[in-house]
Amino acid sequence: MADENGFIVVYPEGTGFGPKSWKMAGSETPSHMPDVIFISELIDKLETTYNIDRTRIYANGMSNGGGMAFVLSCTMSDRIAAVGLVSAGLDPGWDWCKDLRPVPVIAFHGTVDPVCLYNAGYSKLAGGMFPSIPGFMTNWSRRNQCGPNPIESAAAADVTRLQYTNCADNADVVLYTVKGEGHQWPGGKRVAAQWMIGRYSRSIDATKQMWVFFREHQLKRK
Repeated sequence: MADENGFIVVYPEGTGFGPKSWKMAGSETPSHMPDVIFISELIDKLETTYNIDRTRIYANGMSNGGGMAFVLSCTMSDRIAAVGLVSAGLDPGWDWCKDLRPVPVIAFHGTVDPVCLYNAGYSKLAGGMFPSIPGFMTNWSRRNQCGPNPIESAAAADVTRLQYTNCADNADVVLYTVKGEGHQWPGGKRVAAQWMIGRYSRSIDATKQMWVFFREHQLKRK
């Protein structure tokens, strides 16, 4: 997608618990988390090395990486124009998210995700409690001061699109719900262990839809 559309894509890796994971909670305050500092310094480096548009810096990720994108929306909203989440681990919740600047978000989640549960509850695979994904997105819509009545439409036979509108600063909140999908990236690379993490769907291309969404949102120039 980056090659086809002429943008820079960067793949940072976390070093927390487990392979390539991000530390999203702990004794540190969010603004002083080592991984938040790392991302901030990485952006500094990219800005000095490449000719980039500082109003169009985006963060996305899957699972723990999606959770990290949420963290960045709470700690670096002055630099991150919009975020994208796929099967995101949202266990940190909203209790410490004090940065209320409206940040546009697009999310994709399968209804039978066994890792990051769609309908809330304890995840044995992730080892923690997860909120309901629709509820989490509703909270995000409140953060973005959106209207109370989201618009629901069918994006495919097994995909529902829910969009909160009339948000402050045009900071849209969009959730794609993929019926029957597990812990997978819709339309992306199929993960082999479907017996453990659930079915894969090609009904929608999350990468393509995310890029379309990002193109429509940028930071206001100061």
